[in-house]
Amino acid sequence: MPLIEERVAQAKAGTNPKVICRMKSGWAVMGDVQFLPGYSLLLPDPVVPSLNDLGPAVRAQFLADMTLIGDVLLELTKARRINYEILGNSEPELHAHIFPRFESEPAEKRRMPAWFYDWKNAPQFSPDEHGELQRKLRDAIMKRIRP
Repeated sequence: MPLIEERVAQAKAGTNPKVICRMKSGWAVMGDVQFLPGYSLLLPDPVVPSLNDLGPAVRAQFLADMTLIGDVLLELTKARRINYEILGNSEPELHAHIFPRFESEPAEKRRMPAWFYDWKNAPQFSPDEHGELQRKLRDAIMKRIRP
């Protein structure tokens, strides 16, 4: 089973510990690595190959959900900005990467895409270490979805 499809199936089954919450267009999840605290993804449900495979209303909802995650990350992490990336090159299934970017990042990294970080040696997501931020993200997103 392809990775994004597997992660969505785990989210539906309640077995994906990285799930932040269910959103209208899919699942907000914490990134596997947390070199940038709060790095998250939006996984569509149902899974589709690309953004262009969504109809206009569903596409607009996916993008609105993606930026809602970014708004909450800005608020909670005090990030300088949010980088949004939808690539689909190595995993040809729609998913959006949401990277908070910080003034405290090393100068040589701050101006580069997050892909220039050392992903192999980056801190792995851990419920013990990152669970508090995950809960705060869930609470803040849910307040905005269901005021």
